[in-house]
Order: sequence, then structure tokens, then C-alpha cells
Amino acid sequence: MHVTRFILPLVALAVLVGFLAAGLGRDPTLVPSPLVGRPSPDFSLPRLDDPTQAFSSTEFRGDVSLLNVWATWCVGCRQEHAYLVELSRTSGLRIFGLNWKDDPVLARRWLADLGNPYVATAVDLDGRVAIDWGVYGAPETFLLDAAGRVLYKHIAPLTPAIWEAEFLPRIQAARSAAP
Repeated sequence: MHVTRFILPLVALAVLVGFLAAGLGRDPTLVPSPLVGRPSPDFSLPRLDDPTQAFSSTEFRGDVSLLNVWATWCVGCRQEHAYLVELSRTSGLRIFGLNWKDDPVLARRWLADLGNPYVATAVDLDGRVAIDWGVYGAPETFLLDAAGRVLYKHIAPLTPAIWEAEFLPRIQAARSAAP
């Protein structure tokens, strides 16, 4: 009877350790998105630069573009911001922003101080649009084709290495496939 009392907790511990070991070996930036290959979620939100104007998902159509989810309270967003500014000047891509659960006054100051890589930025104060996009946290960057379909989702700060390995091949393929 004493042996059974110790075996059950040991078996439970072994199962738990197995689950942890399997999960720890995975790259946390590779969270699959059910949106990949599908049209971007429809939305309309106020613009950061002019809240009387709307920013909607229709703005993604026409050419390959990026949607970058960011906030002033996000450490990773600050890490990637200078690179986004550089990309806005050198990549030829339209970069849109989704300011997530943030203070618009602080967000406008951030862009004035650090540079504005975005063609337009939507303000998602309550985070409902981010939920539709499957956002886990900031920063997240979505690559969209000319029809507004999601081609790729990256979680974590964008870096030159990630840009070259993950984004550029998809951008080239999307542009060559466009009519």
C-alpha cells in the first residue's frame, strides 16, 4: 500500500516533465496562425494621426504590405522600431501600424521622437481587432499580399536576419505571382 502511494505521484511527475520537455524545445516565435492563406480580418478603426478619419483593412489591397502590431509600453517594439523606419525607406513596401491597447498621445509622441515608418496607423484601444488577428502580444508583424491575404505572421521584434530569411522570399514570391 505504501508503494502505490508513491508510484502515482511519480507517474504524474514523469508525464508533466515529458510535456515540459516537448514544449521547451520549440521556438516560441513559430506560433501557427490560422489566418495564413486567408483574407485579412475586416475592420475599421480611427487613425492615430487623425481620429476623425477611419483606417480599414481595405487599405492593404493593391500591393504587398506589412501590418505591424506595436505599443509604446512594448520593449520589443522599441527594439525593432529603428529597423522598421529603415525598411520604410528602403524596402519599397507599405508598412501599416496597429497601435494596440495604448495611449494615443504617447503613441503620437513616440512616432514624432523615433520616426514614423507607417503609411497609416490604426488605434485599437480595446484590443478587439487584435483578437480578430490572433495577436498574442506585441510586436507582431503580418505580411499581406496585394489582395489583402495574410502570407506570414512573425511574433517578436523584426531583425535583418528574420527579414532576409522569412519575409524577402515571401515578398518576392507574392510579387511575381501578382497579375
